Amino acid sequence: MSTKIKGEHSSRSFASRKWTFLLCIGSFCVGMLFTDRMWSVPESKGMPRPSVTEAERLKLISEGCNPKSLYQKEVKRDPQALFGKVSNTHYAIQTLDKTISSLEMELAAARSVQESLQNGAPVSDDMGNKEPQGKRRYLMVVGINTAFSSRKRRDSVRATWMPQGEKRRRLEEEKGIIIRFVIGHSATAGGILDRAIEAEDRKHGDFLRLDHVEGYLELSGKTKTYFSTAFSMWDADFYVKVDDDVHVNIATLGETLVRHRKKPRVYIGCMKSGPVLSQKGVRYHEPEYWKFGENGNKYFRHATGQIYAISRDLASYISINQHVLHKYANEDVSLGAWFIGIDVKHIDDRRLCCGTPPDCEWKAQAGNICVASFDWTCSGICRSADRIKEVHRRCGEGENALWSATF
Repeated sequence: MSTKIKGEHSSRSFASRKWTFLLCIGSFCVGMLFTDRMWSVPESKGMPRPSVTEAERLKLISEGCNPKSLYQKEVKRDPQALFGKVSNTHYAIQTLDKTISSLEMELAAARSVQESLQNGAPVSDDMGNKEPQGKRRYLMVVGINTAFSSRKRRDSVRATWMPQGEKRRRLEEEKGIIIRFVIGHSATAGGILDRAIEAEDRKHGDFLRLDHVEGYLELSGKTKTYFSTAFSMWDADFYVKVDDDVHVNIATLGETLVRHRKKPRVYIGCMKSGPVLSQKGVRYHEPEYWKFGENGNKYFRHATGQIYAISRDLASYISINQHVLHKYANEDVSLGAWFIGIDVKHIDDRRLCCGTPPDCEWKAQAGNICVASFDWTCSGICRSADRIKEVHRRCGEGENALWSATF
């Protein structure tokens, strides 16, 4: 009895395990069928599917999500387009930076002028008659460096290349050219030397008076004050400094400067690099010679001091930074030093340093009229008060050249 019951129980247990196994297999198959139907991606009728080869699939699987591989693919797609975008972005940043710098310079210049007025600095008649912002832009301001003892030189300049009276006013209005003799005041302000200049100015009206004490060893400071003062009084494309013993062809100077009108930060002159003189007692001695290295070294490139021109943005730079610009013994070296370390275009034009006749005369006959003429041996025209008329006659451009010129 018990054996029969055990046999039946064993047979039922075997059948139960069999059906359980079959039920599990069936459930698995139904689950696979259901999962395949629910997660299958429907075909897009309007969108063509790209054909991918087996090799590309294997390559994609092998590369996976390697960042380096993805970056290389992105670069290989169109390197020229990427480079163009980077260049455009860089150019936009540079343009914005220049605009901000220009606005900062103009703002600082305006503050400098306001501070000078508030501190009671002397104001010239030209400053008092200054028109409000928005006035015309002049082509150039020509400052003729002169001294109290140079009355004969000034008269010789007035008699040759510097227009007088109504012609000078016409030059300013029609050609946009300002010309002034530049001088400061004596150590004893209001003394006989200052009164003599005031009387001369009342007669000719062609002086620009500076808040500066005159002296040969103070030429660097005078040059800095001249550019700062001229910049605050006249809005010009160029500011020129010339000595009173140099002959200048104004029309040729204007035509030369106009060629560089659209260039930023322009410094024009006869560039040189003379020796740094450490010996005391010699002409052009440099007390700070040790700053330029070993004995026998030369200066950096700079324009010779007889005549040079700078663009408006450089005059603004001097005006803004005049209180911190270092002054060397020689004014032409000082000017060149102020432009070291900033992005300045040095233009070496030898027509600004022609010799006196026959040099400038031969060049004029060949159709290459000189901008300025002087004698290197004298750092100006030797005995200029007596000889400049002869230089003007033989090397001058002619009065008609000035009035027929278009700048």
